[in-house]
Amino acid sequence: MSTFAIGDRDFLLDGRPHRVISGALHYFRVHPGDWADRIRKARLMGLNTIETYVAWNAHEPVEGQWSESDGLDLGRFLDLVAAEGMHAIVRPGPYICAEWHNGGLPTWLTATPGIRLRRTDAAYQAALETYLRRVYGIVAPRQIDRGGNVILVQIENEYGAYGSDKDYLAELVRVTRDAGITVPLTTVDQPEDDMLAAGSLPGLHLTGSFGSRAQERLATLRAHQPTGPLMCSEFWDGWFDWWGGQHHTTDAATAARELDDLLAAGASVNIYMFHGGTNFGTTNGANDKGRYLPITTSYDYDAPLDEAGDPTEKFHAFREVIAKYAPVPSETPAAGSPRPEFTVDLAAAPGAPATPSPVDGLLTFEDLGHAGTLLRYDTDLPDGFAGGVLEVGEVRDQAWVSVDGIRVGTLSRTRHEHALRLPAGGRLSLLVEEQGRVNYDDRLGEAKGLIGPVAVDGVERAQWRTTPVLLAEAAAAPELMVSAGTFDLESPSDLFLDTTGWGKGYVLVGDFLLGRYWSNGPQRTLYVPAPVTRAGRNTITVIELEQPLPVTARFVRAAELGPLHE
Repeated sequence: MSTFAIGDRDFLLDGRPHRVISGALHYFRVHPGDWADRIRKARLMGLNTIETYVAWNAHEPVEGQWSESDGLDLGRFLDLVAAEGMHAIVRPGPYICAEWHNGGLPTWLTATPGIRLRRTDAAYQAALETYLRRVYGIVAPRQIDRGGNVILVQIENEYGAYGSDKDYLAELVRVTRDAGITVPLTTVDQPEDDMLAAGSLPGLHLTGSFGSRAQERLATLRAHQPTGPLMCSEFWDGWFDWWGGQHHTTDAATAARELDDLLAAGASVNIYMFHGGTNFGTTNGANDKGRYLPITTSYDYDAPLDEAGDPTEKFHAFREVIAKYAPVPSETPAAGSPRPEFTVDLAAAPGAPATPSPVDGLLTFEDLGHAGTLLRYDTDLPDGFAGGVLEVGEVRDQAWVSVDGIRVGTLSRTRHEHALRLPAGGRLSLLVEEQGRVNYDDRLGEAKGLIGPVAVDGVERAQWRTTPVLLAEAAAAPELMVSAGTFDLESPSDLFLDTTGWGKGYVLVGDFLLGRYWSNGPQRTLYVPAPVTRAGRNTITVIELEQPLPVTARFVRAAELGPLHE
């Protein structure tokens, strides 16, 4: 058995000073078939530790239905980290931010009437205790003092930027210790006086989150914590992208200098991200600081390993810096190679007649307990309606408006649109897409769908029918256009699907939902992990919301994530 503790100036591994050189790798953003590869490459860059969040809503999307299967096997992930001879840091939240859907909180939880999130509240705390005990049932036996590799566990996440409820933090600590967590506990906040003061408790080790000006930030951290090791537990080496923006990158040499400054100061580090991965499916979050901006499917983050797991210029620059302060393996990972290029003919996918199950009322996703991304709203227009103006309180997040089955326009939350002129007709339909749940600040858990009132020519429409639209039944849904094709591979392979010229929608390879595409950019390719494919025949399905159905799918050699913003 080993020990890991906090000393006067250093972390202590078996009583000896130890520097943590860690990198963030979220198991839920990487196909489990690629976990071992990404972990090994982390060691080859010189890291001795892997850090991961735990996404509550991935494990328990429906209350009481907990899953650790397939890509959610946290125990297996930690065991693979241990097999590579590396330590692990676990950050279970329950709130994680991470540009992840709803900040990691399940929608069934945040939809609870009257619930108060991230503070002392009976309903919230009862649910999070159940959650944390499940996570700690996985983590506790894998702690370093029990023969495992987990050395640190974090309490909450950047809490000082949100609240200052010390009783709430104390309850998290109580549950954590009561569940058998004995390793040191940490908190993380941006190194600003008010955040550091609000976001922690005595007995919890303060760490910082920043990507530059290390000396200044570490000095602020030290002023709040006179003893113990200094640590930047989120060293931001890149940034995330949102639909309609540019692809964010940071200069590799500049980022390496910032890392050098941090390590030269004697601090420990967790690089956020070492490998960003992908918001597969519909797991992307969103930000709203006056303008709603949903996060892209790619979470490449301009990290040392790119979205496909290939080493970048930043990988080698960071490796050279780390080698000045710690042993680095002589082996380096092979450079990435071009992926296969080919085209696939697509044809409209036939579907059985739709069998919708509408519910009376203007209902939200939460009202229906609908975990999908699409709802259709229908109402009858007044007899003899000759045209007029549709007004909606708020659309969350985008609506395609049809009259008598013909599309007449869209309403976008991002563009702050609330009104649209309607032609004559008898039946009004709005297909609403939830584009990603806000993962930060006070919009956590907000309702999705049409937020009333909804009026036509100033008169509120009272009679509505709301119908969940399921991607799994897309070919049978009249709102969606579906095309499909097949392709053959000699062996499983990473692929990059070029969505240039397509509108907005979703893509599956086999039964694996890659994620969303959108002509709004910046992202132009979708990453297909090799374990999703197979030798022989493969299938691709495109679900399109806006444009005519694509007739060809084109796979290209490399990712195209859009014009750069440095």
